[in-house]
Amino acid sequence: MTVDSNRTDFASIDFDGRRRLAIDLAVEAGRLARNMRQGLGAIESKSSIDFCTAADLAVENLVRQRIADAFGDPVIGEEAGGDPADLVWVVDPIDGTTNYIHGTTNWCVSLALVHRGEIELGVIYAPDLDQLFVARRGEGATMNGRPLRTSGLRHGGGAVVEMGWSARRPLALSLDLISAMIANTIEFRRCGSGAMGLANVALGISDGYIELHINAWDALAGLLLVREAGGWVNDFLANDGLRQGNTVVACTAELTDRLLALEALRTVR
Repeated sequence: MTVDSNRTDFASIDFDGRRRLAIDLAVEAGRLARNMRQGLGAIESKSSIDFCTAADLAVENLVRQRIADAFGDPVIGEEAGGDPADLVWVVDPIDGTTNYIHGTTNWCVSLALVHRGEIELGVIYAPDLDQLFVARRGEGATMNGRPLRTSGLRHGGGAVVEMGWSARRPLALSLDLISAMIANTIEFRRCGSGAMGLANVALGISDGYIELHINAWDALAGLLLVREAGGWVNDFLANDGLRQGNTVVACTAELTDRLLALEALRTVR
């Protein structure tokens, strides 16, 4: 049933139906993106960036059409934009485009559903890894049906945090943050996809993810995954984060105080 997404009461929303749609759609969209990448090396008239933009657009158009057909909900997407609404999908058709272009595995389709400032649903599908991450607010998070928990290791000084950086913030700030982490015996790595970096925290194979500015479509599904897997996440949607993006910090409960004590993150809440 289609609802008016500008005036939706919680009880009237078919979240289960939307979860089923998001799962099926993430897999379908991921397979489309992977199939389009098979022709990347044969394209001579376009640069790899142009080709990737075509793939992004094709995947986002598929997502928008499927959502429109099923529920008529509005969508905010990386390629075509969109406007906030009471109930709105937030979509990154291909997160990790550099990895996608170069044929490495850390890229994904990311879908999130937001209702009145709460992330209600998050689905991430990584086609090359065949990893399907699903989170529903208050109901936990899974990867390929297996319940997820953030890392329970009590490693003291041996924490590992993934990072990303954006042209929206001076690179020097990220380098200063890296230096501060190293000085505090926190290792860092970069996988090239914010959504996958957050999923890795939920999966328990890294202890945190930090980016001084990230867009909502890159972050929302992964943030719900981490929170539902028992981790801590900052209030990303504060200060118009849905439209403007924000700093993202997501980590194990054990690591929260250590990260927020770093100079670059002291204002994060």
